[in-house]
Amino acid sequence: MTYAKSGVDIFREEKAVKGILKSIKFNRDGIGRYIGGHFAGLIDFGDNILVLCADGVGSKVMIANEMKKWDTIGIDCIAMNVNDCICVGAEPIAFVDYLAIEKTDPKITEEIGKGLEEGARMANVSIAGGETATLPDIINGFDLAGACLGYADKKKIILGDKIKEGDVVIGIESSGLHSNGYTLVRKIIEKENLSYDSPFPGGIYEGKSIGEVLLTPTKIYVREVLEVIKNTEVHGLAHITGGGVRNLLRLKKDIRIVLDNLPEPQPIFRFIQEMGKVSLKEMYQTFNMGVGFCIVISKNLADDVLDIIEKSGDRADVIGYVEKGMGVYIPDKKLSYV
Repeated sequence: MTYAKSGVDIFREEKAVKGILKSIKFNRDGIGRYIGGHFAGLIDFGDNILVLCADGVGSKVMIANEMKKWDTIGIDCIAMNVNDCICVGAEPIAFVDYLAIEKTDPKITEEIGKGLEEGARMANVSIAGGETATLPDIINGFDLAGACLGYADKKKIILGDKIKEGDVVIGIESSGLHSNGYTLVRKIIEKENLSYDSPFPGGIYEGKSIGEVLLTPTKIYVREVLEVIKNTEVHGLAHITGGGVRNLLRLKKDIRIVLDNLPEPQPIFRFIQEMGKVSLKEMYQTFNMGVGFCIVISKNLADDVLDIIEKSGDRADVIGYVEKGMGVYIPDKKLSYV
């Protein structure tokens, strides 16, 4: 099975986004002028840069509904946004959420609020407002999304232009699927007639059910990445979300990133691959495969970065390097993405 056959075609999405952007031409002058960006948009604010990004939890919320467990979905919503915000070297400072729901249910919204609060604490952002819309004619269940505001010194923005041959790529471990690829996962679960309440096969994950494993919150990387930015000279940052390792293609066009030391993905990924008969090529361009965030840095600074990350309690390693060429290459699996 593929992500496209399950209903989500990432290449059609790219074309759709270009279709939207094709019609958007206006840009104000002076303060507030949009000046570029990749994972997040940059707004001119004098000597500083304001950063804006928006993202949602996706169909992971459908599993939360099946499990009647909504208390961690808010963490996912915060994480998906703040992890994008830090990719340009900015510090996230504020967040707003958007909840579209079929029918208001105080129990559900209270549980969602608990997750948003926990995520805000973990990321050190203020929740400055939001919108709740009851849309019974449009929504089946609910959809949760948000937007994040960040800031940075204009001279310290990180856009990948300093990445050079010989740099290394440090990968920080993910907590699991995070918040991407769930449409494919749900189709596989349905096709195999599995229950979210069933124990995860093989007694792995300390007796947790399939649903509980799938609802593991997205890891928030803000504190350790900001510490790395503060203490070293970072050349590039990438949040490995939808599109998998293809997210590294967004950093710089005229380089090739070779991932020759990737970690063994967590058991949940092998479960999905085997149950859904998903190819390795598809797995690495759909899921994070155990690496949720990447830092590109000079080779001589790698040990410093690893020390900072490990002191934060996360696991990280040098997973690759930069060479001349184009694209992303995984040599031991003979996978190439351009």
